[in-house]
Amino acid sequence: MKKMIKAVGLAFAILFSGGVGVAHADATNPKIGFSIDDLRLERWARDRDYFTAAAQKLGAKVYVQSADASEQRQIAQIENLISRGVDVLVIVPYNATVLNNAIREAKKAKIKVVSYDRLILNADVDAYVSFDNKAVGELQAQSLVNLKPKGNYYLLGGAPTDNNAKILREGQMKVLQPLVDKGDVKIVGKQWVKDWSASEAMAIVENALTASGNKIDAVVASNDGTAGGAIQALAAQKLAGKVLVSGQDADLAAVRRVIAGTQTMTVYKPLRALASNAASVAVQLVRNQKPAYNAQMHNGVKNVDSLLLKPVLLNKSNVDLLVKDGFYSQAQLAGK
Repeated sequence: MKKMIKAVGLAFAILFSGGVGVAHADATNPKIGFSIDDLRLERWARDRDYFTAAAQKLGAKVYVQSADASEQRQIAQIENLISRGVDVLVIVPYNATVLNNAIREAKKAKIKVVSYDRLILNADVDAYVSFDNKAVGELQAQSLVNLKPKGNYYLLGGAPTDNNAKILREGQMKVLQPLVDKGDVKIVGKQWVKDWSASEAMAIVENALTASGNKIDAVVASNDGTAGGAIQALAAQKLAGKVLVSGQDADLAAVRRVIAGTQTMTVYKPLRALASNAASVAVQLVRNQKPAYNAQMHNGVKNVDSLLLKPVLLNKSNVDLLVKDGFYSQAQLAGK
């Protein structure tokens, strides 16, 4: 993967070596700078591939940069993309709160900015394309509540730097709060997980199990990576499959856990749809066309025109959907 990232960076440098500076937007063949949080994660490598393919079909060229989970690197890469004259920036922010200066520079250069998957805060963003993350949180909590309407729940949040983690929590609490008020559900602990780290999630759940004397009935894990860490901690106490655990992203390891019964559910977000919609929005903005938005999300300074796609609940009963969609093969799900 590191070789691939270096190769992309080298290709980027060669393609742009003819000179820098702000170019006039090329509506026929727009240049898209795609700045991604961390291409070392399976999830984002898929987004990159789907997005690039969709953008190329629309006549655009895509230049990809991976911040490798570094806000300084992402800021530098965005500045580099600006100086090399892209027409539109599509950004998966590592830290949603630190990009306002970089985006101000983009706007000065008449470059459109699309926030991808995660909403960039406190900045003049032109558009936001994502899944309805509040609905994701609701699906996570409701799936567990349907199976365990009473009991001790632990909330395992995402990265505190990721605005989506907070929106997920809103969705989760929309389902859980009425049950907490009734006394049916007790939230025995909650913690955010730095960088969505599976190893940190494992340590958090180990400590939670110790503190509660293993009396946890459900872990509302906000994604599949943190779910995996939680399940490792549960397995060490022979509780894997006995304690309910949510997730999201339909990572392959997580889907296999769902099939095996150690993870209760995940949320499938058809990434091809997300990527192709984001590519369309990016190109439409360069061509001064109006994308088909269906929402607005306030990011601290403005209501950002948004396109929010519908997430899909995935459990043992409907994992075949992933094969039908071409997301995984049957052999992959079977671990072959």
